[in-house]
Amino acid sequence: MIAGKHALVTGGGSGVGRAIALALTDAGIDVTICGRREAELAKVAGENDRIFAIAADVTDEAAMASLYERAEAARGPFDIVVANAGMAGSTPAHKTTLADWQRTLDVNLTGAFLTVRPALTGMAARKAGRIVFVASTAGLKGYAYVAPYVAAKHGVVGLMRALAAETAKSGVTINAVCPGFVETEMLEESIQRIVEKTGRSVEQARSSLASTNPQGRFIQPQEVAAAVLWLCGDAAQSITGQAISISGGETW
Repeated sequence: MIAGKHALVTGGGSGVGRAIALALTDAGIDVTICGRREAELAKVAGENDRIFAIAADVTDEAAMASLYERAEAARGPFDIVVANAGMAGSTPAHKTTLADWQRTLDVNLTGAFLTVRPALTGMAARKAGRIVFVASTAGLKGYAYVAPYVAAKHGVVGLMRALAAETAKSGVTINAVCPGFVETEMLEESIQRIVEKTGRSVEQARSSLASTNPQGRFIQPQEVAAAVLWLCGDAAQSITGQAISISGGETW
C-alpha cells in the first residue's frame, strides 16, 4: 500500500511534474512539489489539498537541504522521491557555449543528484523507499543539436544505475522513466525554436517531432505519471536499476 506516504516531486509546477503530483495524490499520498516559479507551484497546490509547494532551485545544495528539513518536519520523511526537474535548449554542438553546457548539466544532472542524495541514508535505514528519475529517450540514444541535454540525460541514467547497485539489498528501488517527446510546455518551446530557426510552420514542426515516435504521436504527461506511480507501488518491488522507455517503440 502506498496511501499515507510522503513524496517529493521536483519541477512540480507544470507538465510531467504536475501530472505525477496529481497521480500520487489520487493514490492517497501527500506530495511536496518544488520549483523556482512560485505562482505555478501555488496553482498546482490549489488543485489538491494533499499537495504542498515549496519554492527551491534543484541546483542549490542549501536550498534542497532546507526543503528536506521543512517538508519532512511537517509531513514526515520522504518515502518517494521523483527527480523530475529539467530544462533543454537546442544549438549545434560547435556553437554551444560553456555556460549553456554547464547550465544544462547543472539542472538536469547535478540537480537530480542533489534531489535524491538527502533521501538515501534515511531510506536505507528504514529499508524502504522509491526513487524515480525522469530522464528521457535522450538518455538512451543521441539526438542532433542537443548535445548537452543528451549528455546530461545519459548521466542521469548512469547515476540511477549506480545508485540502484548500491541500494539493491536495502529495500530501496531506484529507476528511471525515459519518455520521448511529451506534450508539455517544454515541447511547445522546442516547437517554437524549430519554427524560428528553420522557417517551418508550427504544424510542420510538430509533425517532425511526432514522427520520431513510431506510433506517430506525442506522449501524454499522464502516461509518464502512470509509469511512475507503478514504480512506487508494491508490485514493482523487484524493479530496480531500470531505464523504462515510454516512447511508442522509439527505443528498445
